[in-house]
Amino acid sequence: MKPGFEVFHAGRNIKLDDSDQIIFGVGRDASETIDLTIRNKSGKKRIVQLKVNKRQYDIQYVEGVPQRTVDPSEEDLARIRKDSKLVREARKNMFFEPFFLEGFSKPIEGPKTGVYGSQRFYNGVAGRPHFGIDYAASEGSQVRAPASGIVTLSEDDLFYSGGTIILDHGYGVSSSFLHLSEIVVKVGQRVKHGDVIGLVGSTGRSTGPHLDWRMNWFDVRIDPELVLRVLPNNQ
Repeated sequence: MKPGFEVFHAGRNIKLDDSDQIIFGVGRDASETIDLTIRNKSGKKRIVQLKVNKRQYDIQYVEGVPQRTVDPSEEDLARIRKDSKLVREARKNMFFEPFFLEGFSKPIEGPKTGVYGSQRFYNGVAGRPHFGIDYAASEGSQVRAPASGIVTLSEDDLFYSGGTIILDHGYGVSSSFLHLSEIVVKVGQRVKHGDVIGLVGSTGRSTGPHLDWRMNWFDVRIDPELVLRVLPNNQ
């Protein structure tokens, strides 16, 4: 992208400062085409259309989760709304530091027990799709930052996700780490790639110790597996 040009998607300027690169995310149920608006120095605009390759997603049945997380009470629903607001606020942050360019590595080693985009049934009841990668691991295993960033959420007990961290990697790119038994970082703390940020647990809606790692571009949920392929950290 030439200097002086701007690129917009979903109402956001997606061009990195002082760079010819752009960054944006495409969600699970995105349309088959997306539009980018390019504006030159004189203000003239043109639309570039990109094709999105559609994917097939798994169906997964999860049994044994606490029933109240399948059929929450009014009191629980109020708590869920409060939790959701905390998460939305954490993802609104805009740090103009492209930590994500250093690349990503897995936050923990372990067998994959859940994948991005799968349609979930909890105790036989249809739920929302799963938006992360689940890694099975022993209780208390160390979870490490997959890339450098700034902590924007550090909560011990959210209704669905239990112990939860959100780590901002710059320009709207963030990672979330769910079901933690312990959190060792605070909001505003800068962490480096590979730093320990928490310990594996089974808090929230969970049937056993594991890490649910998710990635976002602002409020768009993206597949961490694709980020590992496109931006691998080779350290």
